[in-house]
Amino acid sequence: MTGDAMTFTAGKIHDVVVRPLAKHLDERGWLSELFRIDELDGIPQPAMAYVSMTSPGIARGPHEHVEQTDYFCFLGPANFKVYLWDNRPDSVSFGRRQIVYAGADAPRMVVVPPGVVHAYKNVGTENGLVFNAPDRLYAGEGRKFPVDEVRHEDTQGSPFLLD
Repeated sequence: MTGDAMTFTAGKIHDVVVRPLAKHLDERGWLSELFRIDELDGIPQPAMAYVSMTSPGIARGPHEHVEQTDYFCFLGPANFKVYLWDNRPDSVSFGRRQIVYAGADAPRMVVVPPGVVHAYKNVGTENGLVFNAPDRLYAGEGRKFPVDEVRHEDTQGSPFLLD
């Protein structure tokens, strides 16, 4: 873990992409395009996709990936606080911490590159859904390889703190 005994400062993190997601409403409900191949702009292409549900007040992370890029979409019905820490020593934004609010009130796509520690917390009052389309298969082809994940949740003295 590069971040031991580090203090992170607030600011935008290089290579993290945050974009609003449009909800197209009509009398039937709404539709939102989560990703389009023609709008990835150098973002690695997804290898798989999944949806998770997070209960109110619950956080997932902090953790980071060595090679994987995550492509998160936060649409609701809850709101999330997304925490990002640049833990890449060779990055121009090394040592920065970025907070993104996303979900029902502000639908967002958030791309997290390898080496950026990330976590999110459901700050709403109802269960929240999160879509992710990472560029790596979980545990590799046929689930036969180690998971690309460095977990920081239980690290004593971790600088990756959620408030």
